[in-house]
Amino acid sequence: MVELKTDTSIDAMHEAGQVVARALTAVQKAAGVGVSLLELDEVAHGVLREAGATSPFLGYRPDFAPTPFPAVLCVSVNDAIVHGVPGRYRLRDGDLVSIDFGAELGGWVGDSALSFVVGTARRADLRLIETAERALAAGIEAAVVGNRIGDIAHAIGTVCRGAGYGIPDGFGGHGIGRRMHEDPGVPNEGRPGRGMRLRHGMVLAIEPMVIAGGTDGYHAAPDGWTLKTNDGSRAAHAEHTVAITDSGPRILTAR
Repeated sequence: MVELKTDTSIDAMHEAGQVVARALTAVQKAAGVGVSLLELDEVAHGVLREAGATSPFLGYRPDFAPTPFPAVLCVSVNDAIVHGVPGRYRLRDGDLVSIDFGAELGGWVGDSALSFVVGTARRADLRLIETAERALAAGIEAAVVGNRIGDIAHAIGTVCRGAGYGIPDGFGGHGIGRRMHEDPGVPNEGRPGRGMRLRHGMVLAIEPMVIAGGTDGYHAAPDGWTLKTNDGSRAAHAEHTVAITDSGPRILTAR
């Protein structure tokens, strides 16, 4: 069941989204050679505390997870696609880092992700990140009243496949509101004109993920959470929480 949000609720979700935006900005600024992933998690935790917000990630346990998620921030490095668990690993020059963060404020949730390179960037990594961002922009552009979920999926998939990249099978975006994961699902590849019609008041987390090697396969790391590319190539992730409105898509987690 899809809950249509009122304009007042969307404004409240924007407040939660801005906590997310501030946290991602702070984490990216703090990330540098020698900084541990646990230290980045603490930076994100500090933003939550300052805002009086809570984490929808911490303690979250979907069906596939062997244990509750132990942090407020997902940090996925190099061949990790999503759901990276912050640990003692210290960032190295040239690491490709994807950070995913959520915040709950006033009963509403925001969710967003970005990717960047620490220190010296390889051209191939910058192209991968830029493609994830272009795919996100294309998906948002298609998120208009009267379109369908398939139009968003097709827009994302066209950009990713056109660049020669893989798309992790079975993972994509989702509805969001009172809970982090709500209906409908938003695939990262699909046929235009198919799926649920978009209406004013729907709020979606749109999140393309791309695999540099061009294959779609992935596996779970021993922690049961971190998803890694099967071919060992690098991955990038981009995400925004977006409200569908009669005046066009509204990015609630804009930085």
